[in-house]
Order: sequence, then structure tokens, then C-alpha cells
Amino acid sequence: MDDLRTTTWWPMLRHALPVYVLSRLCVLAGAAVVAAELKIDTNLADERSLATADPNIVDPARAGSAIRPMVDVLTSWDGLWYIDIARNGYPKNVPPDITYHVDEARAAFFPLFPMLGRWFNRICPGGDSVAVLTMNTILGLIAVVLIGLIGQRLYGESIGRRTATLVALFPGSFVLSFAYSEALMIALAAACLLMLMDHEWVAAGVFAALATATRPNGLALVVACAVAAYFAIRDDRDWSSLSAVLLAPIGFIAFQVWLGQHTGETGVWFRVQREAWGEGASFGFTALQNTFEAVVYPLTSPTDMITAVSLVATVLLLVLGWKARLPWFMTMYSWAIVALMLLPATVTARPRFLFAAFPLLIGAARWYEHRSHTDETLWPSTMAACGAGLAALTGLYGVFGAIP
Repeated sequence: MDDLRTTTWWPMLRHALPVYVLSRLCVLAGAAVVAAELKIDTNLADERSLATADPNIVDPARAGSAIRPMVDVLTSWDGLWYIDIARNGYPKNVPPDITYHVDEARAAFFPLFPMLGRWFNRICPGGDSVAVLTMNTILGLIAVVLIGLIGQRLYGESIGRRTATLVALFPGSFVLSFAYSEALMIALAAACLLMLMDHEWVAAGVFAALATATRPNGLALVVACAVAAYFAIRDDRDWSSLSAVLLAPIGFIAFQVWLGQHTGETGVWFRVQREAWGEGASFGFTALQNTFEAVVYPLTSPTDMITAVSLVATVLLLVLGWKARLPWFMTMYSWAIVALMLLPATVTARPRFLFAAFPLLIGAARWYEHRSHTDETLWPSTMAACGAGLAALTGLYGVFGAIP
């Protein structure tokens, strides 16, 4: 036990755990508000038919607790598609001119997260929804600890702990409590970056390959591996670093090949993205347009407001990341994540996409560390605002008030 307590990750875990629990309570608070609203709406609807109802029959929907509505909030949006894949797998054929109203549109989602959710459901009681949410809670804590360790390795223990706190409470971290694949992808990405720091090329490539089988923006790790390999070859003639580059995209490629064979249509994933989800390339124009509309017509569209705030936060974090002089492979990973966030024509700058560029939060933590010597109130006030943002974003997504 003494050895366990002196290892690098153990002190970080002890610091991160209470902060992470607090951040998850903020998310649950937002979900509880939505659940309470849904409960009130249900009861009001039931009262309209109360006069004609049989008094001897108890409606289970009215008699139930708020837990089910809270689970519904945390499994909404993309979570429904992932759980559908965990239950039913991928479609064997995809009809032409598909829309997102058709079940076969689940072919647009990557496989590793629902696959792990299906396996976790075998050991976790409460059903697949509870299993996936429990799994993500664990993965989220792992991600927070790993990112804190990266910050500690770069800039020391104090900044590492501040990084873990910021990552846990950053508004985009709400996604760690939703049935989304970000928790898995970010944990794998953090593990990959740690391995790149240690020049563990094969391990880095394996983690990157798993990440590219989890989400499309996992491809940013291919960029990170390539940049790390470039410097390793330039400085040390370490040609073995190319193994990370070769392994990194395997997850993405393997999924595309398998899905094409499974459905009998090569490139079906790209067609589903284009037809069902309307994905094209706007090269940031959508983000700028939504931000402009948020300024001209304030408080009329939560989606536009979230885009505007996310875009401003992106610029600030990019500046702070640059000032922190992060390693080049982390900088390029973050830039690639931001580019992939701004590229699409539909869903654009969002807190959960920005959250995937977590090295930028290390730069922000370093900036706060320096500013805390002159302004002691800045850090606690920022963390309070982040906690409020966590609850607010959860509530907005729970009532479908904004596109996630």
C-alpha cells in the first residue's frame, strides 16, 4: 500500500476524485431540474383525465421516481443511437436517401463505445442505459486523472492539480456523464499523449487506433503521432516512432472497411453522414454565422448563443495554449481537434467538441497559476462559473433547447 500511495497517479487521483464528484453533482442537478419539469408536465396531463380514470388503477408513470427521467436526459440525443447499436448492432443494409428518422442512420456512429457498453452491461446491474452511464463515469474520472498527469509532467504538481480541477469542471465535461463516446475517446487520447511523451511508440499507436475507432475526431491523434515522430526522427534518428503513425488510423480504416462489407456498400458511412445528418464542409462559416446571429439577435436561439460562447472560448484557449508553449505534438493535436470542430456545415463549435482539445486547458491552468498570485478571487470565481455552466448545459440539452 505504501508503494501505491507514492506512485505518481495516486496523489492525482486523491485530488481529482472529490472535484470530479462535485462536477458530476452539477450535471445531476441540471438533469434533476429537467426531470422535475417533465414530472410536472406529466402530472398536469394526467389531471386532465383524472375525472374519467378508474381510482383503483395506479399509473406507474405517475407513481415512479425522478430517476427514470434523469436517465432519459443523460441518454438523449446521440446516446439513443449508441444504445441502439449496443442492443441491435449495425444495420445490414442502408436505404437510399436516408434520414435521421430511420433506424439505419445509426451507421453514422463509431463502434468501440457501444461495443464496450454492451460488454459492461453484462457485469453492471440496472440495464444497458445505467451500464453505459456508469461506464462513462469511470472513464471520465480516468480521463481527468490522465490529463492532470500530463499537466504535472509538463509544468509541475501544482499546475497538474489545477488542470485536473479545470478539466473536471469545464462546462464541456458534461459529456462525461452522458451516454456519449467522448469520455472513452478523451481517456484514450490522454493515454496516447502520455505515451508519446515517453516515446512509447507502439503503445501510443495502439491507444490512437482505439481512439480512431471511437470517434471521427480521434483522427487528430494521427496528426499528434506524425508530429511527435517527425521530431523524434529529426533529433534522435528514432525511426521506430513511425510505428505510432502507422498504427494510429487503423481504427478508423478498419471500421470503414468492416461497415462497407457488413452493409454491402463501400463508403456507406460517408453517405449516411451526408444524407441523414446533412454534413458538409463550411470551413468555419457556420460558426461565424451563428455567432453573428447570436450578437444581432441575442437570447433568441440557445444554439447560436452556445456557438458564440464556444467560439470565443476556443480563441482564448488557443492563445493560452500557445503562450504555455505546449509540446508541438499536443499543440497540433489541439489545432486538429478545433479544425475538425469548425469544418462541418451543421453542428459546429460546441463545448463538448472543444473539450476534446484538452491540452489547451493545461495552458489555461498554467495561466491561472500565474494570475493567482495577483488575483486570488479569479480562480474560485471561474470554477463557480464553470459549475453553473455544467448544470445549465445539461438542462438545455435535456429539454432539447440546443443542438449538442
